[in-house]
Amino acid sequence: MKVLVLGAGVVGVAAAYYLNEAGHEVTVIDRQVGPAMETSFGNAGEISPGYASPWAGPGIPLKAIKWLTMRHGPLVVRPRMDKAMWIWLFRMLRNCTSARYALNKARMVPLAEYSRDRLRELRASTGISYDERSQGTLQLFRTQAQLDGAGKDIEVLRQFGVPFELLDAPGCVGAEPALSRVLGKIAGGLRLPDDETGDCRLFTERLAEICKQRGVTFRYGLEIGRLLRDTTTNSLSGVRVGSEKIKADAYVMALGSYSAYWMRKAGVPVPVYPIKGYSLTLPVADPEAAPVSTIMDETYKVAITRLGDRIRVGGTAEISGFDLTLHESRRGTLEHSVGDLFPDAGDATKASFWCGLRPMTPDGPPIIGPTRLGNLFVNTGHGTLGWTMACGSGKVLADIMSGRPPDIDVGGLGIGRFG
Repeated sequence: MKVLVLGAGVVGVAAAYYLNEAGHEVTVIDRQVGPAMETSFGNAGEISPGYASPWAGPGIPLKAIKWLTMRHGPLVVRPRMDKAMWIWLFRMLRNCTSARYALNKARMVPLAEYSRDRLRELRASTGISYDERSQGTLQLFRTQAQLDGAGKDIEVLRQFGVPFELLDAPGCVGAEPALSRVLGKIAGGLRLPDDETGDCRLFTERLAEICKQRGVTFRYGLEIGRLLRDTTTNSLSGVRVGSEKIKADAYVMALGSYSAYWMRKAGVPVPVYPIKGYSLTLPVADPEAAPVSTIMDETYKVAITRLGDRIRVGGTAEISGFDLTLHESRRGTLEHSVGDLFPDAGDATKASFWCGLRPMTPDGPPIIGPTRLGNLFVNTGHGTLGWTMACGSGKVLADIMSGRPPDIDVGGLGIGRFG
């Protein structure tokens, strides 16, 4: 069948790849001049199934108060007259219980691990390269209290059979030799050896080229004007772009945070809200002083990732609607974290500063699958895990749309869970 994918970020392009592989005629449209120009452009670079967790969890409301008072805190809220913001926050707080956290985590980890495995298969079959590394992720604890608090995370990792290593300070240096320069600042770490890293933008661009070679059509610079709904068949009859009407047999909503707007227009609202994240990309100044993989600075919730001859530093959860203002205070937080742990590793004066909008659901898992409009499917709400979950989400969606049962249980990932 003819499938129209709305959105050329990593989630949309991965869906196009697997839909094409399943034998469908696929077209992808995007308002930008190329793929991965928005949220997929400058993310932290982690592929971390072991850290696939909901933001909503027990203790988060109290932690949020602490974070809001920190100079380099990981959370920023810029209140605005936005009904959707306050409804989303209320629904997120309702998920901050032990029971809901466990349920949502159980929905996220299998998808994330499945996605990592699909990415490895894709890499082996296509030869795609994207500054990838398979050297694990190290969650770095600066205090003994943080190290002691890792017990709950370790229980979850054991529950899902995720390999891990609990390290003391010298053990952290063994994994990341450059940390020897700041050994006194480290209490210990939790390392997930199966995690990977890579440049999400580069991956998406190169996967789009592979898709083109296999017959997928990409049309850029197209601003959606309207979703055309046929009330007699309870389905979409097309997408209006300027004076053109683009028709397909099925449609995939993969517009990230902007999916919420268009799903509401289609009469199928989804509780997705943008949470802004920031990143710095620095050229490596001294390879011996730089990280070899990803380090999660637990104190500031900042990820520091080696991407070839660059270092990507990503973090911050800013709740401010669709505002894309680059606030220098957030740059200061990223520079502080990387400079404190990896002094002399990169040249901050030559860094590029970026922000993007993560499409977050209030409970954590993404929304994947059919809607009550017969030919409209959704693939959005991945939050900070779009890069981690993109290949798995695309494969699952392609199976659903092809009438095949997915390889994993996706019963809790549908739009129906929101009532």
